[in-house]
Amino acid sequence: MSLSSTQLRANDPQIPSTADGSQGLPLLVLGALGVVYGDIGTSPLYAFREALHAAGSPSVSFARLEVLGLLSLIVWALTLVVTIKYVSFVLRADNKGEGGTLSLTALARESFKGKPVWILVLGVIGASLFIGDAIITPAISVLSAVEGLEVVAPTLAEWVVTITVAIILALFFVQRFGTERVASIFGPITALWFLALGVSGLVHIVEQPSVLAAVNPYYGIRFLFVHAEIAIPVLGAVFLAVTGAEALYVDLGHFGRKPIVVAWFVMVFPCLLLNYFGQGAYVLTNPVAEHPFFEMQADWARMPMVILATAATVIASQAVISGAYSLIRQAMHLNLLPRFHVRHTSETQSGQIYMPQINTLLLICVIVLIISFRSSSALSAAYGIAVTGEMLITVALLFVVMRKIWRWSLLLALLVIIPLAIIDTGFFVANIAKFAHGGWVPVVVALSAVFLMQTWMAGRRLLAAKTRADEIPLRTLIDNLTNKKPPTVPGTAVFLTSDVEGAPTALLHSLKHYKVLHEKNVILSVLTSSSPFVADDAKIFYESFTPLFSRVIITFGYMETPNVPRALVLAKKLGWKFDIMSTSFFLSRRTLIPAAKGGMPFWQDRIFIALAENASSATDYFRLPTGRVVELGIQTTI
Repeated sequence: MSLSSTQLRANDPQIPSTADGSQGLPLLVLGALGVVYGDIGTSPLYAFREALHAAGSPSVSFARLEVLGLLSLIVWALTLVVTIKYVSFVLRADNKGEGGTLSLTALARESFKGKPVWILVLGVIGASLFIGDAIITPAISVLSAVEGLEVVAPTLAEWVVTITVAIILALFFVQRFGTERVASIFGPITALWFLALGVSGLVHIVEQPSVLAAVNPYYGIRFLFVHAEIAIPVLGAVFLAVTGAEALYVDLGHFGRKPIVVAWFVMVFPCLLLNYFGQGAYVLTNPVAEHPFFEMQADWARMPMVILATAATVIASQAVISGAYSLIRQAMHLNLLPRFHVRHTSETQSGQIYMPQINTLLLICVIVLIISFRSSSALSAAYGIAVTGEMLITVALLFVVMRKIWRWSLLLALLVIIPLAIIDTGFFVANIAKFAHGGWVPVVVALSAVFLMQTWMAGRRLLAAKTRADEIPLRTLIDNLTNKKPPTVPGTAVFLTSDVEGAPTALLHSLKHYKVLHEKNVILSVLTSSSPFVADDAKIFYESFTPLFSRVIITFGYMETPNVPRALVLAKKLGWKFDIMSTSFFLSRRTLIPAAKGGMPFWQDRIFIALAENASSATDYFRLPTGRVVELGIQTTI
C-alpha cells in the first residue's frame, strides 16, 4: 500500500469540438449540411445514371415501368437505410456524444466485463473499410462533377481527367493550412447545392407528375422480380444513392443528433427525392439520356451547375479527408496504429488537424484511382463494398448496444436488427458482384489497414512483454533506493512509462549512467479511456510513495489531444507543487532489432520496426517542452 493516495480534480483545458448547443440550432444545421451531407448530397450526380446503365438500355415501350422501378428502389433505399436505420436507431447509440465505428466499438466493449476481442476485431475491420472508402469518395465525386463538361462542351471531354487531377492536387495541398477559414462557407454552398438539386428536379416533376407513383414500393419489388437476372447489378448501382450515410454517425460528435436529424428532414431528404424524381421524369421523356443529371438542366444553367457541383464535391471530399484524419487519430490514441505526426491548424478547435503522412498517402491513392479508372462510371464499380461492409459491422455492434446497454429484450432487438441486417446484406452481396470490376480496390486497402493494425498491436504486445521481462517492480526499486539513498540534485524528474506497475526503463538507465536522483521523482503514465472525453474529476490520479517518489496517471479520452504539461498544470492548481522550469522529462528511445526467432515472422518484424521508426516522438505526441526532455537510447530485440 502507498503512504498516501489522492485523486486530483481539475478542469480540462481542451475544448472538445462537440456541439453544445451554444451556436444555436440554425447554425448547427447549416454546418451539418456542409460536413455531414456532402457525400450523400453528391450521389445524384451518378447514382440514377448508374442504375439506368445497370438496367440496360430499355426501349420506349417499357421504359416507364423500368424508370419507376429504379426510382422506387432509390426512394426506399434512402428511407430504409438513412431515415429508419441511421436517423431512428444508430444516431441514438452515441458514446457520450461521439459517433463512428471506433466509438461504437468502445461503447460495445465497455458493456462486457472481459472486453471481448471479437468486438475489437469488428472495430478494426470497420475502421479499415472507412479508410478504403476515403480514397474512393474524392475520386468519384470530383470526377463525376467535372464530367458535366462533356455535356456542356463535348470537346473538353479529353480534359476531364486532367482537370480532376488538378482539383484533387489543390484540395490535398491546402490541407496543411487548415480548413477553419473556408469551413464557414461549406454550409452555405452545400445549402445552395441542395436547393439547386430540389428546384432542378421539381421543374421536370411538374412536367411529368406521374413519376411520383414511384413512391409506391410495388414498382421496386416488381422490377426485382421481373428482371431477376439483373437484380444484383441494379441493387449495386442503387446503393450509390445512400453512400455517405455513415457520415451521419461519424460526425455525430461535431453537431449533435438534433441538427443532423433536422437537416435531413428539412432539406436533404426532400431535395434528394425531388432531384431523383426529376431525373426520372426527364428520362421518361428522353429515354436515351446518357447523363440525366446534367442533360436535364436548362442550357443557361448547365455550366453554373457544373461549377456548383464541383464545389459541392470538393466539400464532400474535404469532409471525408477530415474524417480520415479523425479516425486515424482515434486509432492512434487507442494504440491501434503508431503515433503519426499531427499538426493542429486551429487555436480554438481541437478537431482541426492535419496529418502530413496520411495526407500524402491518400493523395497518391486518389490520383492513382483517377488515372486508372478515368471515369466515374468505371469508379462506381469500386464504390460500395467498403461502405456496405462498414454498415454490416455497424448493425452487429448496434445489436450489442441494444442488448447490453439499452437493455432491450432479445425479441425486440431481433425484430429491429434482422430487417436492417437483411437490407445491408442484400446491398453487400450486390456490391460483392462488382469485385472483379474494381470492387477489389477498397478491399485491398482495407485489408492492408487491418494488417498494419494487427502488426502494430502484436508488435506492441511483444515489446511490452520483452520490456516487462527486463524490468523490476516499481515498489521493489523504491524500497531499495529508500534503504540506500543515492545522492540527490535539485528539481523534479518525470519518468514516462506505459507500464504502471514496472520501474521505468528511463529511470533505471538514468541511475546507471548518472548515479543520482532528483529531489522529486514522478513516475508518469498516460492512459487512453474508452470514452471520447474524460470528465474533469477522473483525468488525473496522484499517488505519493515516499518523499522521493510519487506516481501520476493521466487519462485522456480517445478524442482528446494528449497534452501532458497542461494536465500537470491542472494538478498544480490542486495543491501538487510543480514547476515546469525545474522539471526534466526522461523517456527512453528504443532502437528495435528483429530477432531471428520471435513471436512474429521476420518480415513482419521489419514492418513493425518501420512503423515504429516513422512514428512521431513521444515528445511531440505528448506536447512535452523540447528543452526539458532527456532521451535515453536503448536497443531492444523483438
